[in-house]
Amino acid sequence: MIRVLVAEDHTIVREGIKQLIGLAKDLVVVGEASNGEQLLETLRHVPCEVVLLDISMPGVNGLEAIPRIRALNNPPAILVLSMHDEAQMAARALKVGAAGYATKDSDPALLLMAIRKVAAGGRYIDPDLADRMVFEVGLTDARPLHSLLSEREFSVFERLAQGANVNEIAQQLALSSKTISTHKARLMQKLNITSLAELVKYAMEHKLL
Repeated sequence: MIRVLVAEDHTIVREGIKQLIGLAKDLVVVGEASNGEQLLETLRHVPCEVVLLDISMPGVNGLEAIPRIRALNNPPAILVLSMHDEAQMAARALKVGAAGYATKDSDPALLLMAIRKVAAGGRYIDPDLADRMVFEVGLTDARPLHSLLSEREFSVFERLAQGANVNEIAQQLALSSKTISTHKARLMQKLNITSLAELVKYAMEHKLL
């Protein structure tokens, strides 16, 4: 039996995933979490083979949680389940340690197959994303500006796009407001934008919200 822990902050989506997994005879949901901190705490007490991880959660988000999960003793395989069907986002998740990347509009049967594949030590990429990753991520000229952001800058960017201010982000990431302001200035320079309105527009245009 493959034990799965579901980390998703939207209750309706989480319940739907649990029902889907419940239909498979070889899979069982052993725990759930609605944010990154709760996920990391649950993993210390609940053994599992696979974490099904939403990438956009409050507090510690999915991208930030991946290396922390990988640092645990006997870490589970991580299958990211995201609303972002974006090659750069998938590449980031895989780079920091995810075993697979599926999107929330995936065929349910494919999602169950993906869980089984990563549980067995394999890797899984959403088929629609696989080709785009080969061409978009590998070709420097075609890469979007946000691919230039560091992991920390991307975390700050994502929170700014969601409406958090510098002090809120500093609290969430346990950093000083001055440090967050520095990251904000650098990421806006890299994205060639000058206002928060432009930042939100950029995030929407690139399906990062």
